[in-house]
Amino acid sequence: MTALSSQRPASQETFSVELEIVELTPALHAFARRFLRSEDDIDDLVQETLLKALNSIQLYHPGTSLKSWLFTILRNTFCSNYRRRKREPVGMDVTMEQVSVAPSQEWALRERELRQAMTRLSDDRRRALTLVAAGTSYEDAARICGCRIGTLKSRVSRARETLHSLLGNQLID
Repeated sequence: MTALSSQRPASQETFSVELEIVELTPALHAFARRFLRSEDDIDDLVQETLLKALNSIQLYHPGTSLKSWLFTILRNTFCSNYRRRKREPVGMDVTMEQVSVAPSQEWALRERELRQAMTRLSDDRRRALTLVAAGTSYEDAARICGCRIGTLKSRVSRARETLHSLLGNQLID
């Protein structure tokens, strides 16, 4: 019976604190306006604050200022969100930074021009350049082509020069 009586005041006390939190919601909105301008952002911040407060209501010590406790949660939530936004920017600026790619049609044309220019290279130069461009080491590419490494490097260099003269600066942006 003692256990029941000790639980009842705690839940009654929690209920009264919850009611007091609801009454302090307008004050939270006013305090949030010091940090944010958009009403939607203010509402989001207050909602997040209320959610955190209600989830950790057992940490509130009755007899202390509930308003100060809520304001502290709101301020800390704002600071955490601010730091997160600085670390992980979102929106149009980030999108523009990440999507600075030319249209795919232009890339298709460039690829076609490159393929045509590659056909104009001699077989040994085209093979050497293709192997090295695919990531094969110079040593392995020389072994595959059946030549010395110096010869392979020379073939790759001459193939690049020929492509550069055929394509001009079209592939270099």
